[in-house]
Amino acid sequence: MDANLPIWTPTSVDISSSNLSSFQEFVTNKTGHKFENYKAFHYWSVNELSDFWECIALFFKIKFSKPYNYILRSKKPFYKAEWFGNSMLSYVKHIERNFKTNENVILYRNEKQEDKCITWNSLFLKASEIKNELLNEGVKKGDCVVGYLSNHPITIAAFLATNSIGAVWSCCSPDFGTESVISRVGQLKPTLLIAIKEYSYNGKKYSLSERVESIKKAIPTIKTILYCETDFESWNLNTERVISLDSVEVEYDHPIWVLYSSGTTGRPKSITHRTGGMLMEHYKAIALHQNLKQGDRFFWHTTTGWMMWNYALGALLCGGVLCIYDGSPSYPNLEIQWRFASEKSIVHFGHGASFFIESMKKDLQYINENRFPKLKSIGSTGSPLSEEAFYWLQKKLPRTQLISLSGGTDVCSAFLGGNPNLPVYAGYLQCEMLGASVECWNEKGEKIKNETGELVITNPMPCMPTYFWGDFQNKIFKKSYFNKFKDVWTHGDWIQKSETKGIKILGRSDSTLNRKGVRIGTSEIYRIIDTLDEIEDSIIVDLPNIKDHSKLFLFVVTSKKLNSKLIDKINNQLKIKCSPQYIPDKIISVKEVPYTLSGKKLEIPVKKILSGDAPAEVINYGSLKNPKSLDFFIQNREKLSFL
Repeated sequence: MDANLPIWTPTSVDISSSNLSSFQEFVTNKTGHKFENYKAFHYWSVNELSDFWECIALFFKIKFSKPYNYILRSKKPFYKAEWFGNSMLSYVKHIERNFKTNENVILYRNEKQEDKCITWNSLFLKASEIKNELLNEGVKKGDCVVGYLSNHPITIAAFLATNSIGAVWSCCSPDFGTESVISRVGQLKPTLLIAIKEYSYNGKKYSLSERVESIKKAIPTIKTILYCETDFESWNLNTERVISLDSVEVEYDHPIWVLYSSGTTGRPKSITHRTGGMLMEHYKAIALHQNLKQGDRFFWHTTTGWMMWNYALGALLCGGVLCIYDGSPSYPNLEIQWRFASEKSIVHFGHGASFFIESMKKDLQYINENRFPKLKSIGSTGSPLSEEAFYWLQKKLPRTQLISLSGGTDVCSAFLGGNPNLPVYAGYLQCEMLGASVECWNEKGEKIKNETGELVITNPMPCMPTYFWGDFQNKIFKKSYFNKFKDVWTHGDWIQKSETKGIKILGRSDSTLNRKGVRIGTSEIYRIIDTLDEIEDSIIVDLPNIKDHSKLFLFVVTSKKLNSKLIDKINNQLKIKCSPQYIPDKIISVKEVPYTLSGKKLEIPVKKILSGDAPAEVINYGSLKNPKSLDFFIQNREKLSFL
């Protein structure tokens, strides 16, 4: 296919009926500004921040119980910017505005293929019951309530209950080990823990009771454990009662939840988000950029320990029906969640890029447009989606828009994402999202185009963290985002911007490969490797070497024995599709690639281990999905250093 042509183009009806077009018309009527195209609209949104964010508030009819007396008070560095001064509002109250008696708000399925339809009445009744238990235990505004919960409707009810009191929410998934949970939520000094006693994953049942008790012992501020069941015996699924949570209004900057960095190399950072910022950002991101409309069924595969769980709550803000699947995306096979999407007529289906790449490699025949007549968008995040996966998905589902997102836990949203009014080019994210002043800078801090460079943000956004919990002087905060360039947010992604196609994510900037001064993102290598049927997974690291500048080690998980024929095939593909310069010095077979709990490859820790750093200094094992996968690199690092 011609890489210069879009793989999907919106129709005139698509454009005229999109939420984004409605918002643009609203802005024109409100401000008098007319916009020739999206580029002009985006330029206005990042240069007239007060007007833009006020238009978001007005368009979505955000209700402030106490009005703001200013929109933005700029400060330097800009993370100190103050938003919607002195206003008060409630996240849950805005969800509650969509309450529809006896209509479904959640469609749930677990690994046993048991389905439950949760109505607004039932969800709010359960949330009200949990709220009463929290109040009876003395939980009040500003207290921290933490969860150790699976992706189940009870978790959503627990969040609604917590937020309605004005308490701060934080949650870990059951796949987090005891130490991982303690290192995260222990920082918050929570007053109450909500937990389940067991969960199922990959067809196996796991008991959590001992872990929960260990967590309570290790965090002395936890006075009470509130256990929840994952069956629905305590739910009244047929209730017709209309219940309001009578939510407490909080200040715009009041913490709504605390998320965590991966913590691979130390204690996880406790990223604290403001209520008003999350409310406005989720309306913008999900309603405008993903074009979710009232009644649309929205699914994003996630665990409760990943920011996409919090992001998906935004579907409830926008009047969508949230579809959740509690279990493995590949048990008993890779079709299982595709079937869920088809059988539930899901409109917006989101997943990690690795899931779509694996679906492509197995060439799943289940996927075709006849099974997904209502599927408007496929969302991808977690890592770059390869061009080949773009082409494969679009061929399978020609009417469906592919939306690749890039942002993360730091903003619980995205800087780069979808646009229902723009074409999609394979391998590219469509646009900088409204209000996100994304630029590409070189090492000198100069703005560049059509070259690879650092993704930076040059203006504040209300979804940026208000602080890191416990980082009283913002030392860790400044080091995390504002260390490389003065007064500019450096996100750590290596990107390339095209004037016509969009933005390409090339990997993390601290793991880019450097061959004789030429840098390339790791995703460019993975994109090519992922097309080879014999390769199930891979990780590449660039080890500095005085003589040759660097040595490239490619570690692969193969379905067949790694022999000279397969090595030649890999090298030949890299030579043809990438550059002879990026043929690895050594290709080595491994049993598995190490991942964080949130599904990211451990490129930097592996590089540090192979460079001689002590594993204990560069790895927090509790943050890993498969910690034993590192054994190979630790046991063989001396041998590898001589190759």
